Amino acid sequence: MRALLHHAAFEFGSGLRNRAMLLLLYLFPLGFFLIAGALMVGLNPGFRETLIPAMVVFALMAGCLLGLPDPIVEAREAGIFRSFKIHGVPAVNILLLPGGAIVAHLTLVAAIMTVVAPLLFDAPLPADFGSYVGVFLAAAAAHAGLGLVIAVVSASTRATVLWSQLVFLPSVMLGGLMVPSEMIPDALATLARLLPATHAMNAMRGLAYAQETAFSPAGSLLVLLAGAVVGVALAVRLFQWDRRAEGRRVSPAWGILVLVPYALGALLL
Repeated sequence: MRALLHHAAFEFGSGLRNRAMLLLLYLFPLGFFLIAGALMVGLNPGFRETLIPAMVVFALMAGCLLGLPDPIVEAREAGIFRSFKIHGVPAVNILLLPGGAIVAHLTLVAAIMTVVAPLLFDAPLPADFGSYVGVFLAAAAAHAGLGLVIAVVSASTRATVLWSQLVFLPSVMLGGLMVPSEMIPDALATLARLLPATHAMNAMRGLAYAQETAFSPAGSLLVLLAGAVVGVALAVRLFQWDRRAEGRRVSPAWGILVLVPYALGALLL
């Protein structure tokens, strides 16, 4: 247990010592929050109604999709995981501890945004803080699960950039952060339901802010929880101790199954 706590503390501290991680976990989302808040609220005062959930979900995407995969891939490429295997550290710890550390950092970022947004931009606080916290944790787990799958299926850090951006950019444009889901064309709106950001925003608006939503917010919460479970399970199953392909138990192509909960949500909600 003591070794586990030391490992967790190390993973949390690395987010503050590593300049790239510090940028992705704090400077990038908080800087975007300030710029987008000033710009979007000035152009469209109605944006302040969803400012807090939109920026919190953006922070989750930046931290879990852009920040989480690279250190895991770099450690695998450097052979660090082989020493973990020799000392009996299970694969699930290797994956869940970095993911948990990222979520802990992002919780601090979300708290800062939640406190500052009403002061700077007159953004409304959640109507139901319990639902707000619950949806945040479910969304964080879903994005972290997806980030872990990206890490274990990527052959290199350059591949993580490709896979991460393949999810990150559509999420910003179609996930309901900048433009409400109701204003997105039907075909693109259906495609957007394959993204955890869409369900995070829908659940935030419906459950935490008591707003009208395009589809079931409770259903979105269930999709996020299912996405988190499937993502973590797949990441553990596809985990590779080092870069030698012969050590892999399952083809990385099975990582596409991480989209199954979201595909079902797109069909049923």
